[in-house]
Amino acid sequence: MSFWTRLLIPLLIAFSAFGLQAPNAGVAEDQGRGPAQGQLTIDQVVDKLVEMNIVRAEALGSYKGRRFYHMEYRGFPTDLTADMTVEMTFDAPGNKQFKIVSQSGSKLLIDHVFKKIMETEQEAMKDENRNQILMNRENFNIWGLEYHPSPDHCSYAMMTQPKVATKYNFKGRVWVDDKDFAICKVEATPAKSPSWWIKSTQINHLYGKVGDFWLPKENKSVSNIRLGGRAALTITYQDYEIVSAKRLKGPEPAGKHSSGSQ
Repeated sequence: MSFWTRLLIPLLIAFSAFGLQAPNAGVAEDQGRGPAQGQLTIDQVVDKLVEMNIVRAEALGSYKGRRFYHMEYRGFPTDLTADMTVEMTFDAPGNKQFKIVSQSGSKLLIDHVFKKIMETEQEAMKDENRNQILMNRENFNIWGLEYHPSPDHCSYAMMTQPKVATKYNFKGRVWVDDKDFAICKVEATPAKSPSWWIKSTQINHLYGKVGDFWLPKENKSVSNIRLGGRAALTITYQDYEIVSAKRLKGPEPAGKHSSGSQ
């Protein structure tokens, strides 16, 4: 793996696949206070998230969309900038195809960052890798539930820590929509540093609702380099079209579990 690949691809792949998978079940750890009046407990929130992720994953057959990649690197050995527009098609359960529409700027970033991101994202969708990044209690410790009512329903927040750190997972804060019980926002850092060259990385990922489904909306990643450089990558997701899908069912009342979350 080249210097540039290690330097500039921290953990975007996990989030690209993150919201489409059907999680398994386990036991949550609540280190915070008890629920306020009308608020769900952390077990109820996680159970509903598990339940609805299973439902969404089983219902979503195929979709397509357009992505805009923008990269700026400032530092050793030189400043670089690049852009790329890509059309992506997803077919369940884990097949992604990419078609480059346009590209400009540094060929080094295009070949060793943008194209590598797409290759690694396809790799992450393989069964053995996809199972590692599922947001569930078998893969993650989940605790510290907070509830702050929000007009956009992105009201529940929880802390997450992977039980086994891999290049595909993360540690940080996850927000859950209080109506659809889907992950709507993530603020995190890589669970395992991809390279000694990277001093720190902060990842901010947003999801948006498209029809009945929650799909990636924007991903911003900023890495600080040990030699004093800074890499900033933004991926914007637009023009979604749900090609095939089944009708969704709603979540069961709190306290009950679907067969998939037992």
